[in-house]
Amino acid sequence: MKVYLDNAATTPLDPEVFETMKPLMLEHFGNPSSIHGHGRAVRSHIERSRSKVATLLNTSPGEIFFTSGGTEADNAALFGCVNSLEVDHIITSKIEHHAVLHTAELLAQQNSLKLSFVNLKESGQIDLDHLETLLKIPSKKTLVSLMHANNEIGNLIDLKIIGSLAHQYEALFHTDTVQTMGHIKLDLSMLPVDFLVGSAHKFNGPKGVGFLYINHRHKINPFINGGAQERNMRGGTENVYGIVGLAKALEIAYAEFEEQKMQILKLKKHMIDELIKKIPGVQFNGQCADLDHSLCTVLNVCLPPTAHNEMLLFNLDISGISASGGSACSSGSNIGSHVLAELNRDSKRGAIRFSFSKYNTLEEVAYTVETLSKLIPF
Repeated sequence: MKVYLDNAATTPLDPEVFETMKPLMLEHFGNPSSIHGHGRAVRSHIERSRSKVATLLNTSPGEIFFTSGGTEADNAALFGCVNSLEVDHIITSKIEHHAVLHTAELLAQQNSLKLSFVNLKESGQIDLDHLETLLKIPSKKTLVSLMHANNEIGNLIDLKIIGSLAHQYEALFHTDTVQTMGHIKLDLSMLPVDFLVGSAHKFNGPKGVGFLYINHRHKINPFINGGAQERNMRGGTENVYGIVGLAKALEIAYAEFEEQKMQILKLKKHMIDELIKKIPGVQFNGQCADLDHSLCTVLNVCLPPTAHNEMLLFNLDISGISASGGSACSSGSNIGSHVLAELNRDSKRGAIRFSFSKYNTLEEVAYTVETLSKLIPF
């Protein structure tokens, strides 16, 4: 049996999304910047896709900018805030995705700005009292950048509470919603968010395309120069079929939202129950085992200490099971998780992140648990 349980790394492309993209690959091939009929036809597909994304998120099309993915969008937001909005203090956490963490560190090195890390509670939750203390530090302008759901342990933050706290101190709020987009419904008209990021391949869309939401109150400099695309914000010919695929994938995710959520929660609960039953001493990292306060798609399993832990992922792979030991966004790197290190997890205990999609089944979960239990000697 072949089992794919690494959906936090990337998800399978929905066949309906592919069929929507196909005409933009084979028939409507014009350059969207061209003013002739072929170009105008393609341009209309981009703008309809932009309007669709904006409608689903309850915001305006003028606030949606298409990018190559979440990493570019995070970079654009952080660099834009520093270079255009006089941000001289960034507050983030040490368990952010490297798209934010490394970018913030680079900006701190290149500019005379202060970089602060908010304290975390035992399971990785944000310490709101410490966040407020950091927000009181005098600055021209402060940016708070915290991800909606952690990609390794599934912890969620409350966007309303953190955004409101940031705005109370006249700070900007940027959130990476790459893991939650399409899995949690977001209404941007009701959220105190200034910058927000999404990536299509995390919700059964194509790779290589994402978007940055910029609240209309803010204007940042172009993040790629050399062309007038994306309303002069991102030079370069647009990834047209990627953009169309992103919009279709998000439309499907919202249409199937309740059904998908219940299905994935059922899979996650079943895996938790079976792991507890079959592997004595198993634990779960972060809040991922709390079904009411974590992202439904992510389960980070903390296994009992054994001499075989370093080979667990390899042995699962040999058995046809694809999972992750942490973030899978580092080109095959097997470096230990900075998230688990920050939470002071016992390095002798193996950690495996299983992440689910609408295409997984209870049979696959049962096979995975049974296989894993045989790999761990008692």
